[in-house]
Amino acid sequence: MNELCDLIKQTLDANPGFTGMYTGIVRIVFMVISVLFLTSAVLSLFRLPRRPEIFARLCRRNAHDLPLTHWENILGRSRSADLTIRDSSVNRLHAVISRDEEDRWHIYDLDSKCGTMLNGHEIDSEAELHYGDIIFVGKTELTFQAISEEERRETDAARKLARPVSPWGPVVILTIMQVLLCFQLVISKQEPAARYIIPTFLMFTIVMWVYFIVMHFFKLVGYELELIAFFLTTISLSVTTSCNYTLLYKQLMAVVCGIVLFLGLGILLKDLSLVKKLRWFAAAAGIGLLGLTLLIGAAKYGATNWIKIGNSSFQPSEIAKLCYIFAGAATLDRLFRKRNLSLFMVMSFAMMMLLGLMSDFGGAAIFFITFLVISYLRSGDFATILLLSGGAVSGGVMVLLAKPYIWNRFSTWRHAWEYPSSGGYQQVRTMTAIASGGLTGVGPGAGFLKKVAASDTDLVFGLVCEEWGLIVGILIVGCIIALAAFAIRSCEMSRSSYYSIAACSATSMIIFQTALNIFGSVDMLPLTGVTFPFVSNGGSSMMFAWGLLAFLKATDTRPNASFANAVYYRVRKAKKTVPSADPASITGGERHEKD
Repeated sequence: MNELCDLIKQTLDANPGFTGMYTGIVRIVFMVISVLFLTSAVLSLFRLPRRPEIFARLCRRNAHDLPLTHWENILGRSRSADLTIRDSSVNRLHAVISRDEEDRWHIYDLDSKCGTMLNGHEIDSEAELHYGDIIFVGKTELTFQAISEEERRETDAARKLARPVSPWGPVVILTIMQVLLCFQLVISKQEPAARYIIPTFLMFTIVMWVYFIVMHFFKLVGYELELIAFFLTTISLSVTTSCNYTLLYKQLMAVVCGIVLFLGLGILLKDLSLVKKLRWFAAAAGIGLLGLTLLIGAAKYGATNWIKIGNSSFQPSEIAKLCYIFAGAATLDRLFRKRNLSLFMVMSFAMMMLLGLMSDFGGAAIFFITFLVISYLRSGDFATILLLSGGAVSGGVMVLLAKPYIWNRFSTWRHAWEYPSSGGYQQVRTMTAIASGGLTGVGPGAGFLKKVAASDTDLVFGLVCEEWGLIVGILIVGCIIALAAFAIRSCEMSRSSYYSIAACSATSMIIFQTALNIFGSVDMLPLTGVTFPFVSNGGSSMMFAWGLLAFLKATDTRPNASFANAVYYRVRKAKKTVPSADPASITGGERHEKD
């Protein structure tokens, strides 16, 4: 490594004009590569099946069948129900029919007035369901039946048409970008930065290739989310190099830990039964982490949200965000239990109160937005959400009155140019840097914003626009928007309300945190001191971003395109080998014997 660094230094000393020429070329090349890479990844990302998959049917006499198109299906008189029954004796939301990873079905009564009958017996709260069983909801008789072999073949054919494109082209493009970026940063920073830059980028590229090769070995497909994350992480390493190259090893370690967290959480999410058992532990862990931070945490930038261990420090609030989503999301059979929703509200109040006591109001705002999203998805009551929002605004005003120093952050909002050397110092420098960068930037490592405090965290959007150009700055925002659009689109086909709620919650965190970071740095919102997911320098932030990605990954229903869906699809393929005649003629007992 030392010999390579010396060779580069000698080459640059012998050709003094090479640095400027190379920087001018790569500015254009980076922009073109970014456009090509993201276009390929995003277009493949939206090749999701639009036709709902049918898992089973409820047959009615003299009426159309009701297809079960989700793992969890609401049965009732309401139009909002998945299976609508026009029967005045049926409750608006009467029952839930759900399946698990082993293709076992259950039916849950939602405290309906006339109850739910299964094979002539009224169910208390839950009962196992078999093909051929007779269900009575109100005065309506339903027969639970499997889909036909023809429907199964059509469904599998449609799933195969939605398979993602090969990832190897985008991976090669991204690798070329990383090589060019590494050399650009070396010639920009020179000695002794090269001894940090070259090993970091080499190891990062190896980690990226190992990840995709291992996933390909297990016959998994659909890497678009990971490709976008690796692209944004590449820019994060560039930002870290520009501001403080001695932190590169630490940032690389955070990336590796984030990928491990992403894999571990993704594998855990495939087992909903285990997830239900761990929700209470996640809630306790989230509250415990914030409580511990309040007790022994160190103050930084006015907020007591850091815990120091030796020479290192981390933000437990970032991990608490993952715990909050993990515990806050719920399966459909639990959404209608008032006690369950009340406990969620108690957990939310406790976490936001602890963040307020730590003076981490940016984090509290992110938690509150996520709380509103989860509350609406769990209850569907918009009036309650408005009431909660009004209470939060009142609480925010009381906080500003109790802690006047917080108001100083708002006093310069929208007036940064009037205070360029005091309250608006960071925002003014950020906007100047964006303007000086133009469309193609001044080159990675060549900007001036890196000399301003928090340029690699709170002001990172300005640094990227200055060194990479406004086009790349817009592209990284487009990446976040693409992740959000994917989550919304895939939730329509999600197997469980748990995955839908978790994905929407994770997306709301990513979107709101990105908005606070960008708009705060350009004086469109108050500067709250939050990071840009995947891009800002910081180990806790990086791990948090990769962890959130697992919730989005779990909603992908393409064959073998996610950790949760891969096992399910192989189970279905194995079940094709079980001989069956007409599924409608199989009774519950006979079906149980065949299984």
